Amino acid sequence: MQPLATWRPSKPIIGVLTDIDDTLTTDGAITPDALQALARLQASGFKVIPITGRPVGWSAPFAQSWPVDAIVAENGAVGLIHSPGQTLRKIYQQSADERAHNLGRMQAVSQRVLKEVPASRLAQDSAGRETDIAFDHSEFNHLSPTAMDDVLHILRSEGMTATVSSIHINAWFGAHNKLDGARWIVRALWGRDLDAEIEQWVYVGDSTNDQVMFAHCANSVGVANIRRFEAQLTHPPQFITRGERGTGFAELTQHLLGFS
Repeated sequence: MQPLATWRPSKPIIGVLTDIDDTLTTDGAITPDALQALARLQASGFKVIPITGRPVGWSAPFAQSWPVDAIVAENGAVGLIHSPGQTLRKIYQQSADERAHNLGRMQAVSQRVLKEVPASRLAQDSAGRETDIAFDHSEFNHLSPTAMDDVLHILRSEGMTATVSSIHINAWFGAHNKLDGARWIVRALWGRDLDAEIEQWVYVGDSTNDQVMFAHCANSVGVANIRRFEAQLTHPPQFITRGERGTGFAELTQHLLGFS
């Protein structure tokens, strides 16, 4: 990972895709400098889309109040779109029938994990989830690395996709992920092909579940607290900020606006 100061994009940047937890937020809340950075990006004409493992219920208020084009929640499954003067609109990658079918399967897997890994706890935001399940490993409950591996083994043995964020272990039925969600929302909002213009987008993240984006994006940035996961990263970001969390995101914004 090279210092952010050395980043010089090969083409003009048109959009920013970003994780939320521990990238925009600190201790669960967006910091004023990160919120101001989002506003500066929007005012400068950049497209801005946070992509998170957080549930749709948790994400909805932020989709309505933050200066962003949309939020993609539950690791690519749900899009939250809010236009001035309009009510919040939800769109899904899976059909209603698929979601209903998967709900019972996820509940059964959750009970298996809770039974077989006694230290495991469902994430406190679970009530707002529609398409995935989440287990808390670092937000309000601590899981040892061994317990985390046990949870991941059960989830994957049940045929679920499972990833680890800075606070949760997320799992769902389906092949979608953050990259798939990014492609989908860019196409849904603007009819554009993200892959065709990937050199004009930047992705910002902080943990192992951002690796699919780090690997694919021509311009990838980690906020400094990604050092926590450095040894576990198969695909690290190309660049890293000096500041952690929201301060790092604000640093990225300042650097990016210097090219405009």
